Amino acid sequence: MTVAPSRAWQSEALCRGNQAQLFFPPSTIERKEERERRETKAKAICGVCPVRRDCSDYAVGIREPYGIWGGYTEVERRQLLAQGVTRI
Repeated sequence: MTVAPSRAWQSEALCRGNQAQLFFPPSTIERKEERERRETKAKAICGVCPVRRDCSDYAVGIREPYGIWGGYTEVERRQLLAQGVTRI
């Protein structure tokens, strides 16, 4: 039996609330420039977040396929996993 990773850190995450839409792509088509702008804003929030490492470790650990977690996009997390990184 595997134990689910703790999510206690989420209550301290700066991405909660009004800014949450920055961390996930919209349900409509997003232009490259819009995506880059959204990701830059999200990563800036991650950069000062007190639980950034917990967040990124969680996302890599569960292989989260969507959104920006701990300052890493979906593509960046897949690259880390391909390199054998399991904790950031």
